Amino acid sequence: MKVTLLYFDDCPNWKVADGHLQALSSEIDGLEVSRIEVTTPEDAERHQFRGSPSVLIEGHDPFAEATDPVGLSCRVYQTPDGPAGSPTLSQLRQVLT
Repeated sequence: MKVTLLYFDDCPNWKVADGHLQALSSEIDGLEVSRIEVTTPEDAERHQFRGSPSVLIEGHDPFAEATDPVGLSCRVYQTPDGPAGSPTLSQLRQVLT
């Protein structure tokens, strides 16, 4: 399974998501994680980047809403503990298994 982490370097939350994905790659056989840094508004449009971090599973963002804006910004995720800058390890595990 191919997972792509899209990130904007000015938003530090991508490092949390990256750590979760690295942990899951040792748990889930065949999980391939790649990273793409989004640096321009044109990159954001091309990737339909809904904020940093964004996790694509086989090209699909399981956390995105159709109304989420595209652009260079930090993203907010709804987690069991309230709003956060990254999905939890458990949320990522759930969408990957």
